[in-house]
Amino acid sequence: MFDGKTILITGGTGSFGKKCTEALLTRHQPKKIIIFSRDEFKQYEMAQRFPESKYECMRYFIGDVRDKERLQRALHGVDYVIHAAALKQVPAAEYNPTECIKTNIYGAQNVINVAADRGVEKVIALSTDKAANPINLYGATKLCSDKLFVAANAFVARDVTRFAVVRYGNVMGSRGSVIPLFIKQREAGRITVTDPRMTRFWITLEQGVDFVLSCFERMVGGEVFVPKLPSMNIMDLAQAICPQCEVESIGIRPGEKIHELMITQDDARMTREFDDHFVIQPDNHYLTDRFQDMGGKPVPSDFEYDSGSNPQKLSVEGLKEILEQL
Repeated sequence: MFDGKTILITGGTGSFGKKCTEALLTRHQPKKIIIFSRDEFKQYEMAQRFPESKYECMRYFIGDVRDKERLQRALHGVDYVIHAAALKQVPAAEYNPTECIKTNIYGAQNVINVAADRGVEKVIALSTDKAANPINLYGATKLCSDKLFVAANAFVARDVTRFAVVRYGNVMGSRGSVIPLFIKQREAGRITVTDPRMTRFWITLEQGVDFVLSCFERMVGGEVFVPKLPSMNIMDLAQAICPQCEVESIGIRPGEKIHELMITQDDARMTREFDDHFVIQPDNHYLTDRFQDMGGKPVPSDFEYDSGSNPQKLSVEGLKEILEQL
């Protein structure tokens, strides 16, 4: 479905954007791939990897999702948008709340409005487990963003644009992930964990890209997609990466949870389960007709999808095999 199409990726110089670009260039024949981001040096680096001289479909746009006028220019003729731009460092968001709000909320609204104005066919916004029952500002802004993208389907219902959200957990090896931190600390023979009870969902970057691209085919507009993922205890993670290291517990950080939550009990009544993912349907009567033939099965009324009670566990050996491939 991406052949002959123009795809724009906001925050396209990030880990996801680069891997997604690689997948689109390898498996499809897009008309254009537009990388929209605000860091010219990262764009320069990415252009060395995916030069326009080799990939004629590549375009690099410097811009910020806060700038609606620039988005108007960038989204001209675009068919699909992947909205990956965000300020996502939890401590930085706590210290700079207004900046996080401007990018994650106002920026999301700009993407929605301009996509609708420009007649974009489909938009998928990337979310995070921290948006489910948020306890930090980053999570709160992403929850607000998710609500904006879901609600957008109602107020542009007469137009062509459809919006959906993809929510998943920690990406192995991405910037800010604990795995690169453990690998660096391993050199000193001592690693730090915040709380030995902690569990996390894990997904590889390639799996995340594959899931997002598959959701473009599945989406009808208004849903939140959640992949089924394995989870792992932080001590098992430490054992897999540096079994000989001393482990120091430093205490849970502000805004951090013991277990990740991706589907709340309050969302259970609107959630349907499929073989490899869940779909949270919108609680909006304007959009009900879209989901009549969706399939899947309803989850129990007391269902919660969290990394602590998740039956799908990632073993130490399983993680080692994945890390060898990264």
